[in-house]
Amino acid sequence: MLATACTAGDRGGPGSGPAKDARQTISLWVGFTAESEVKAFNDAIAAFTAKNPHITVKVTPGADDDKIIQAIRGGNPPDVASSFTTDNVAQFCKAGIFQDLGPYLAASKVDVNALLPRTVRDYTRFEGRRCVMPLLADAYGLYYNKRLMNGERPPRTLSELSALTRKLTKRAPNGDIEVAGFLPSSQYYENTAGHLAPMTGAKWYNPDGTSAIGSDPAWKRLLTWQKELVDWYGHARLEKFRKGLGQEFAADNPFHKGKVAMALDGEWRNAMIASDAPGLEYGTAPLPVADDRPDLYGGGFISGTIVGIPRGSRHPQAAWELVRHLTTDTDALVTLSNALRNVPSTIPALTSPKLKKDANFQTFIDIFNHPASSTVPAHVNGAFNQEVIQEFMAAWEAGRVKDLAEGLRGVDRKIDDKLRLAGG
Repeated sequence: MLATACTAGDRGGPGSGPAKDARQTISLWVGFTAESEVKAFNDAIAAFTAKNPHITVKVTPGADDDKIIQAIRGGNPPDVASSFTTDNVAQFCKAGIFQDLGPYLAASKVDVNALLPRTVRDYTRFEGRRCVMPLLADAYGLYYNKRLMNGERPPRTLSELSALTRKLTKRAPNGDIEVAGFLPSSQYYENTAGHLAPMTGAKWYNPDGTSAIGSDPAWKRLLTWQKELVDWYGHARLEKFRKGLGQEFAADNPFHKGKVAMALDGEWRNAMIASDAPGLEYGTAPLPVADDRPDLYGGGFISGTIVGIPRGSRHPQAAWELVRHLTTDTDALVTLSNALRNVPSTIPALTSPKLKKDANFQTFIDIFNHPASSTVPAHVNGAFNQEVIQEFMAAWEAGRVKDLAEGLRGVDRKIDDKLRLAGG
């Protein structure tokens, strides 16, 4: 369990710290590192400092959760910090690592129910405590190569995805894969359990907080489909092909190069294609879903960047003003979205006429807004549940698991044992 102790500099709550108009320099730690990404933040902050000339914001790129937690434990945290993952939200809130934003929201009269879509509201709070706010979002869908598809429409069901994968896959005379219709391997880039689960509506937890992976038939349905497609390729040939592919976040990404006809990916891939493969003819669509769950089609996995005020912030009120600006100001969010090509995380920003969007980006806005979209619920186990099922999926697709039902029950036992050790 993440934990931190109070320090002599701990402050918090609306109105604490220096006077509202006192000159202050506050620190903002972000995970982004690329020059264009940092510039996008500075552009959004420029509008903030124009409205608040007494506040100077110092941006530090390349911060991850470990660095943030270490700084808090050492009594020298940033005033504002952002994270790329929602996996630690439960611990951030439960252990008080990030301050409760409820009093700030109330004092500023921010109505999160009117401002934020449901899924975003869910992944920024735990047990009624909202300790972070969403700062842009990620939505996951299907990218497809129009030339390789040769007029085929994108699949809507898992059976259609399997059939089209077989049709589009090209092999060498010796059976090696030259072009893959779709890679079912859980080891391939964004094919994580979390991103795949919405395709069958698979649940992560029971109402009492214990793991539901072994008891929810949607997981068995998902993994059975996956294994059938892996076996059709041949696990050894699939692994040989996968390991010879280019890098995910580079110009030689296999989708860019026409080595993969259909791929699960996030909305940011649009910007990468524009930069690294501008001539690629491609389209986007929601991910296919279980044949018996057509109601799920149009939804997908949702997550995103979060931002909050760490415990021990020396300028909490100024920090909140910056957090409020970055997460509730429509123009600030649109500025960031247009530069970073992530989905805006508020309802007003999603409909802003200033938001740059074409048909391929609109797909992800629609997924983000869809009622069937979901995320991994905040939990004190953090990412442990995802790590366990991911490890199991690798063994399953490799043929090392003989009884799927019993294997999934074993996943439950590992997750629930960790929960007991954590005192959950």
